[in-house]
Amino acid sequence: MSILQKLVLASGSPRRIELLQQAGIEPDRVLPADVDETPLRAEHPRSLAKRLSKDKAEKALDSLKSEDDYAPAFILAADTVVAVGRRILPKAETIDDAINCLGLLSGRSHRVYSGICLITPGGKLRQRLVETRVRFKRLPREEIDAYVASGEWRGKAGGYAVQGLAGSFVVKLVGSYTNVVGLPLYESVALLSGEGFKAHQNWHASRS
Repeated sequence: MSILQKLVLASGSPRRIELLQQAGIEPDRVLPADVDETPLRAEHPRSLAKRLSKDKAEKALDSLKSEDDYAPAFILAADTVVAVGRRILPKAETIDDAINCLGLLSGRSHRVYSGICLITPGGKLRQRLVETRVRFKRLPREEIDAYVASGEWRGKAGGYAVQGLAGSFVVKLVGSYTNVVGLPLYESVALLSGEGFKAHQNWHASRS
């Protein structure tokens, strides 16, 4: 008799949900974990990504402890940080945020870090950190203004969404593309599979 596996995604990000679905994985539940994302003093961007993904996974676990149906679930959490050197860029919420981020990224390279954290039904905690290097072309002010007018930047780390109009800004990308979108798929699926989650069980039906 097979045990029914359940996956909880500790994120409300539509991009992360879509990426998992792209890999044939449908979360049984989406449980956004609200944590304080303020960097600690002198915290490195990679450390921030790892810490926040762990905090989100553990907060989701605490929320599920009173629910028998989801107590034995796999819990997957992620956090993405965009940085220029050690400078961490915000998740743009205002027009000024977006303009400042794009001005800083214009004509230079930056790094995108994603921390992913998995808590297994047995309580094991596993983490990975994924890094992608991205270089933008030089952005004239009129192009920045046009992108800001699109509204795509809102709520995005670094003030842009690579899967949208900002894909045309990218001169070079080294590493995982899905990491820049918001969830490194190879590493996430490998992490799940390595802990016994049947990540490929729905593939036979997904193309029918």
